[in-house]
Amino acid sequence: MTPRLTLINRDYTRLWFGQAVSSVGDAVFSTTLVLWVATVLAKGESWAPMAVSGVLMASSVAVLVIGPLAGVFVDRWDKLATLLRTEVVRGALVVVLTAVSFLPTDALPAGVWLALVYVTVLLLHAAGQFFSPARFAILADLVKGDANRARAAGIGQATGETAWIIGPPLAAPLLFAAGIQWALLFNALSYAVSYVAIRSIEVPATAATSESRKPTPQPTPNDSKPAGQKPSLGREFADGVRFFARSRFLVVLLLLAVIGQFGIGALSTLNVFFTTDNLNADAHLYGYIGMAMGVGGITGALSGGRVVQWLGARRSTWISLLVSGVLLIAYSRQTTFLGGIALLFVFTVPLTVLNTAMAPLLLAAAPPDFRGRVMAVFYPVTKLASMLAAVLSGWLAGSVLTDVAGSVAGVRFGPIDTVFAVSGVIVVLSGVFAWLALPGTENAGKGAGEDVAGGPGEAAAKGAAETDAERTGEAAGTGAGPDARTGPEKAAGKTAEKAGALTVDVTSPAGSHGHRPPDHERGRPE
Repeated sequence: MTPRLTLINRDYTRLWFGQAVSSVGDAVFSTTLVLWVATVLAKGESWAPMAVSGVLMASSVAVLVIGPLAGVFVDRWDKLATLLRTEVVRGALVVVLTAVSFLPTDALPAGVWLALVYVTVLLLHAAGQFFSPARFAILADLVKGDANRARAAGIGQATGETAWIIGPPLAAPLLFAAGIQWALLFNALSYAVSYVAIRSIEVPATAATSESRKPTPQPTPNDSKPAGQKPSLGREFADGVRFFARSRFLVVLLLLAVIGQFGIGALSTLNVFFTTDNLNADAHLYGYIGMAMGVGGITGALSGGRVVQWLGARRSTWISLLVSGVLLIAYSRQTTFLGGIALLFVFTVPLTVLNTAMAPLLLAAAPPDFRGRVMAVFYPVTKLASMLAAVLSGWLAGSVLTDVAGSVAGVRFGPIDTVFAVSGVIVVLSGVFAWLALPGTENAGKGAGEDVAGGPGEAAAKGAAETDAERTGEAAGTGAGPDARTGPEKAAGKTAEKAGALTVDVTSPAGSHGHRPPDHERGRPE
């Protein structure tokens, strides 16, 4: 009998508990550092805003520089061990900063303190680039089925949103009442709790033994590398990028995520000005805007699994995009604070459902040996899109559209609401694109190289590995090339090659199957 407090299953519950504690600690840590830099290290200085922005820049650099390469190592290493080692590293980094923080503030120049903060944030987020794809891969082994995976993604998002509701209010009292040391120590202890929770997880045997089923490269006469030596980092990274680029399914998902980031990026940059200028509200009410979006995010995350169960992951994706785009356009026309708050709450719900629906699609499209590299491509690109969206929307509203004002058919418009409305139109168009371009669950598997035992893309990966083995055999002159295989082996090879060929064609039209989900998506997977 499943315990009452179990989420999906016992091992996922332990993974979630570790994430929950660690997320609260991260929220306290991030808020504490911003407050410490702004109110202590750079207090009264003209360069204080720049010093605070350095904290954010350090985290972004880790994502964009370390993230793409981290996936290669995650695919090489044991996933559970990677999670544990990452928590040890992150906890140790915070402990070191905590120990240094016991020094009086004037014991070191402000520049040295800032350097310590920036380096710590950079290394923490660099370690996080190993943690996230490893957790993604473990999740695929612990949770089966689109509906359960969507529930897991929704619970994870709700947990993250809740952490940022709980963490910041804890940070200020800890900093100003107890001191920076205790706020930092709180985060270090959260990593320790996360370590204990993750350490108790039992990974299924099929996942634990997957490494032993990988083909071992055979030596060739002209090959100076020892037998069994892994390919170079650059080659494995290139293989991951190539696999991603050849999967039409993954490329479409990435495009949809990037477009979604451009829609939300405008809000994150311009919403404070929209609140004061268009909603005619005082600046001190802006906090309620964030609260509305946070509550909407939690609502969408908790309901996302059920929505995916009812509609299927593919249909949930394009419907969420359409609804989000329409609501963003409606929000751009608001002139009252209460109306804006209500629409922002409703807008955030389908946006979060969209993220929830994409999780099982990504897990299904990425074979086990490529999951780390798939996430190492997906997440940094969406992060970069978010940064570009913030910069682009600010530039448009502050320069190109600064003098835009007028009315059409009695509808007044200005620079900021115009940016929001255009962003909403783009999101709506992306929903139409998703409806046409994303194949249904059954056909998506075929399009990504799915075989009976694996998820989408797995057969293509096996076909690629088999091709490498054939080339090695031909170079060695052992007769282990394609002609040396038996009849059944040739048939299996041809099947994998056909599946791989379907994956290569990223420009082919969606076809009739791209317009409507298959009938089995209307069922209840659970």
